[in-house]
Amino acid sequence: MEATYLPNPNDSNATILLMGLRRGGKSSICKVVFHDMQPLDTLYLESTSKPTSEQFSSLIDLSLMEIPGQLNYFEPEYDSARIFQSVGALVYVIDSQDEYLNALTNLSMIIEFAYKVNPKIHIEVLIHKIDGLTEDYRIDAQRDIMQRTGDELLDLGLEGVQVSFYLTSIFDQSIYEAFSKIVQKLIPELPSLENMLDNLVQHLSIDKVFLFDVNSKLYVATDSSPVDIQTYEVCAEFIDITIDLDELYVDENGEQTNKEIKSISRLSNHSLLYLRQMIRGLALVALIRNDDENLNDMDSMLTVVNYNVNLFKQALMQMWQNSKFVKKTNDVNESLSVDRLH
Repeated sequence: MEATYLPNPNDSNATILLMGLRRGGKSSICKVVFHDMQPLDTLYLESTSKPTSEQFSSLIDLSLMEIPGQLNYFEPEYDSARIFQSVGALVYVIDSQDEYLNALTNLSMIIEFAYKVNPKIHIEVLIHKIDGLTEDYRIDAQRDIMQRTGDELLDLGLEGVQVSFYLTSIFDQSIYEAFSKIVQKLIPELPSLENMLDNLVQHLSIDKVFLFDVNSKLYVATDSSPVDIQTYEVCAEFIDITIDLDELYVDENGEQTNKEIKSISRLSNHSLLYLRQMIRGLALVALIRNDDENLNDMDSMLTVVNYNVNLFKQALMQMWQNSKFVKKTNDVNESLSVDRLH
């Protein structure tokens, strides 16, 4: 991972800018979510001293840029306007276990500047480290932070700015749930994806279906029914189990097979977990009802599921290729426009 001070505004990548005061938990979030680090191991991380940026490829090409809390990015040496112009989402981390009034003042200043140069930017606030708080105190802290932020923005004349708040911790699934929702906002094709997943649910005996990024366990899309955190946890863990088992098998030459990964497992309540590898490091994971009718004709039921999931995979590939074509066409048009100016 190479350090950089600025994302390139000409990149087609969706950029997430991670900000917050020093020791708020930004680096720990990056390591746990995107590098599969165990939460307890983050205790030994050194504080980030300079801006860093790294890229992740999934359904979209995502850039994640972290700015250290002690850095004054409004100094003349930094092109702050250029930073925020190229950002899809600003994620601000607040340490809920610390005094957060200074953080809220800092947040309001950043929102005021960012919104002026990029009115389309998504403002996301993580009320972080809630694992050390009681349930009542979490609710009180969230209410207080939301109220104070709203008052600050009202004083600045920014009452129309939409800000999303999440209670998060790296010690449970809340951080994955929050980042899943943040990444989804950067996917232009999300409504079409949700509609395709709703069709699967409607025509099959599916209770819930996710389109996961396998490496991070973020879900880039799901059907329109509410997300139950326990269902998410079961589906995410099923990915790890499937990959671990797949790595045990080799072909006749002693090499790991490169076949499409597919796995089905029956739970104690007779429901089925169904996993199917998709494109670009994605996997579809569904929780399928296994009622009496399905139990009597399991093979036929799975044949129908496989057929429909095949159609979904083909549509997903077409969607991704079309989005790449649009991006390339836009890049060419921009280049032609620049040439004409010369």
